[in-house]
Amino acid sequence: MKYYPVHSGYPPYAEVNSAIEAAFAEHGGGSVQMPPKVYVTFAGGGDFRTMPAYLPALGIAGVKIVNVHPHNRTRGLPTVMALTVIIDVETGTPRAIINATELTAMRTGAAGAVAARYLAPRQSSVTLGVVGAGRQAEAQVEATAAALTIEEIRVWSRTGKSAEAFAARYSDYNARSVPIERACDCDVLTTTTPSTKPFVMADWVHEGTHINAIGADAPGKQELDPALLLKAEVFVDDPRQSIHSGEINVPISTGQYNPGRIAGTLGEVVTGKKGRSSPDAITIFDSTGLAIQDLAIATLVLRDGEGYELPFP
Repeated sequence: MKYYPVHSGYPPYAEVNSAIEAAFAEHGGGSVQMPPKVYVTFAGGGDFRTMPAYLPALGIAGVKIVNVHPHNRTRGLPTVMALTVIIDVETGTPRAIINATELTAMRTGAAGAVAARYLAPRQSSVTLGVVGAGRQAEAQVEATAAALTIEEIRVWSRTGKSAEAFAARYSDYNARSVPIERACDCDVLTTTTPSTKPFVMADWVHEGTHINAIGADAPGKQELDPALLLKAEVFVDDPRQSIHSGEINVPISTGQYNPGRIAGTLGEVVTGKKGRSSPDAITIFDSTGLAIQDLAIATLVLRDGEGYELPFP
């Protein structure tokens, strides 16, 4: 067994996007095994999740353990940290332990890029709206830039200084800090905050916009006005997870959204079974993060990374 610290030499987003797209295609074909993630919530705030899966096409199986502790920044720690354990399919022997903290951000960014590639109104001269300016917002921009041609980025954050710093990092894409209404006036909108109250209003989003709703990944979280969900065609990564902990979880629990309205899964979009109904439709990708994404990016690390031998058993 090997431990992969993955402190450098991360795979390029073009490769990550391709691997994540293939994983969603397999998911759309119904051949993966992937129970919904399990949450353990701590009384003092924060949680950790376990995410097992088996991808037969890649011959890989394993489980990721990932935490989300929103107050970790004050402790000098990442909000999200993760560890993936890969096991041998034939024997069950652990093959690898992988530091998946950065890989988690990358594979989530790649899912948004895949969704945008298939659901965005166009592929070039794209105006990208970004709500939130943390690490996941960076991953969304970098992954999307590997899939679409970005002409302009409009970013908003609750902290103006964060938005300005974010815009400076992506000046090559004509990034600007703008009011939130202006950020929502775009071709592709990405939301990446941990909000529990909707703040992206339906009236701000015009026809034809595609939205990657990334931030709501636990029960009680939501970023989008429920009226926006009713105006849009909502595609999810996995229905069970999205109903439990995605962008639609709160509106479903309050009776504002019927899960029967879900337009399909990203896997069905990738395989051509589903898609946007018209150029004027508003589309939403409700991302909760799937264990198959972690296995897909792990294959790239196992292929190219250098690990340290660990004795087992």
